[in-house]
Amino acid sequence: MIEKTFAMVKPDGVSRGLVGRVVQRFEDRGIKIVAMKMMRIPRELAERHYEEHKGKAFFDDLLSYITSGPAVCMVLEGENCVATARAMMGKTNPQDAASGTIRGDFGQVTGRNIIHGSDSSESAKREIKLFFNDYELQKHEVADEAWLFEK
Repeated sequence: MIEKTFAMVKPDGVSRGLVGRVVQRFEDRGIKIVAMKMMRIPRELAERHYEEHKGKAFFDDLLSYITSGPAVCMVLEGENCVATARAMMGKTNPQDAASGTIRGDFGQVTGRNIIHGSDSSESAKREIKLFFNDYELQKHEVADEAWLFEK
């Protein structure tokens, strides 16, 4: 099933110059990027994005971190894309993430783990709507699409 998901290279990934390497991994896997933008996330948007963590001890630190510098937000599209992208990212704690995953290869600690990805199709829909307008989502074909997906 072709689906969309939300992914974000967090401020630590942007500051470390890892955006291109992260994007390349998704493209190499055959995942299509249908929207992408760099932004400094306003606190109000960060609060809505992380509302499930409100009241937890780390909430204020999380908001301070995610608003501390630019992030690169993306909408990815592909076969079983939510689960595929999450698997490519690796476990939340980079010390537990497998080698070959984004967090396993580039991360050090949970609070600076390079990337965020939607954990379900429901959260993907919610997060995409938070960060992108409909006109920002592009429909296009990649040159090798016929070789990536069965019709």
